[in-house]
Amino acid sequence: MSDLADVLTAPIPDADCREVGGVQLEIVRVGDGRVKRVIYPPGWRWSTHMKSVSGTDLCMHTHVGFLARGQVHVEYADGCVVELAAPQVVAVAAGHDSWVVGDEPAVLIEFDFERDTVTRLGMPGAHCHTGVIRS
Repeated sequence: MSDLADVLTAPIPDADCREVGGVQLEIVRVGDGRVKRVIYPPGWRWSTHMKSVSGTDLCMHTHVGFLARGQVHVEYADGCVVELAAPQVVAVAAGHDSWVVGDEPAVLIEFDFERDTVTRLGMPGAHCHTGVIRS
């Protein structure tokens, strides 16, 4: 597992690296979109670490990608809960709180089109009980 962990967290050449709210981001532009590796540390929670950064009560970003490592609990305003565990394809609609479960980081490989992700990927603009991928 340590070799896999090293591959999942090793620096990505030519990536734009940043840290936001305790999350490590590495972003590479590909055509009109972006591929991002997002590393959420153990103990990280959106409402604790990002709420003050974003200025919203819930995460209003849609996340589409592949959870390569770790576990994440997602909770929507209506009480709907989605448990994510690697390896898993992820489609999380805007309007959620989320947090890392357990003591290992969660590593998400995410695909987006910045502010146009929802439209370009044909995702719902907000959480609904249809069109959400669950395992």
